[in-house]
Amino acid sequence: MAGRLRVAIAGGSGYGGAEALRWLADHPVFDVVGVTSRTHAGKSVADVHPHLAGFHDGLRFVAEPTDAIAASPDAFVLALPHKEAAAWARKLRDACPSLRIVDLSGDHRLADAAAYESAYGAKHPCPDELTSGRWIFGLPEAHRDRIRGAAHVANPGCFATGALLAVLPLARAGLVVGAVRHVAITGSSGSGIEPSAGTHHPERVENVRAYKVLDHQHVPEIRRCLEGAGLAAATPWLMVPQSGPFARGIFTTAFLTLPRTMTTADVRAVFDAEYGDDPFVRMRSDTPQVGHVRGTNFCDIAVKAAGAEAVVMTAIDNLGKGMVTQAIQNLNLMFGLDETAGLRRPGGRP
Repeated sequence: MAGRLRVAIAGGSGYGGAEALRWLADHPVFDVVGVTSRTHAGKSVADVHPHLAGFHDGLRFVAEPTDAIAASPDAFVLALPHKEAAAWARKLRDACPSLRIVDLSGDHRLADAAAYESAYGAKHPCPDELTSGRWIFGLPEAHRDRIRGAAHVANPGCFATGALLAVLPLARAGLVVGAVRHVAITGSSGSGIEPSAGTHHPERVENVRAYKVLDHQHVPEIRRCLEGAGLAAATPWLMVPQSGPFARGIFTTAFLTLPRTMTTADVRAVFDAEYGDDPFVRMRSDTPQVGHVRGTNFCDIAVKAAGAEAVVMTAIDNLGKGMVTQAIQNLNLMFGLDETAGLRRPGGRP
């Protein structure tokens, strides 16, 4: 697609919105033409995000997503809370039927209203959206062909991204037998910009704790994606999410039973075959490190096998591959661009 494309961001004052503004500041095709925040309406981007001074000059926050329609965006990124995003997605589509939308919330990741209510503890505001078929689950490594040209994409959750990339190759190869046990430790930015007891620095620093044990809202979307890739529907999924004393990143460890004895090299070959052409998956011979993927769209993966047991480890940036940069990767695909456009940046040292 030739020419510049116009993007608006709903919910631009939080971590996700700020990260989207940062990454899109020098995108080769996308220009940010609208950004919303009820709290900061009328303020410039630099007023709210001083680190973006000198970028997005002239862009000011408007109160509501529909206010940004006047800027004629081609696409909207919804960085809004669960239970709000779905209602706004419908309003935006009604106002501009040709608009392409990427939703960073969990409002469009599941297949039915009952599953959503069980996962998120509230009724879905637009339950017919879940059965409409218009929302594509936006994990490029699983659904790249469906995302290309799509109008509506539900971005995966951060925990889900780390877990799915760990298990997808084995599920597709029919190599998962019995329960999957999944431990993931996340940085504090995953809880959003509003402080809480779980994210308050004195409570989090020099501390690790588990939460939502066996009951995290990302498990249903993990199961839905992997069942589509061949995982048996009855496979138990046991997840222990943990809160870590750092700001960004997710380190995932998945423990799996294989149907036969396999060496580490055997398991690695399955992953190499699955991800050999994927631009943002890097296979590691040693442990992945959160510090190596911080500020990037990369997922680093390592595998280890002993007999019929395998361990898969992944590291991602929860605000990057787990959220915003994956959304930009999806936008690139939706508009027929090179999916790496604006995203190939190296990480730093830990």
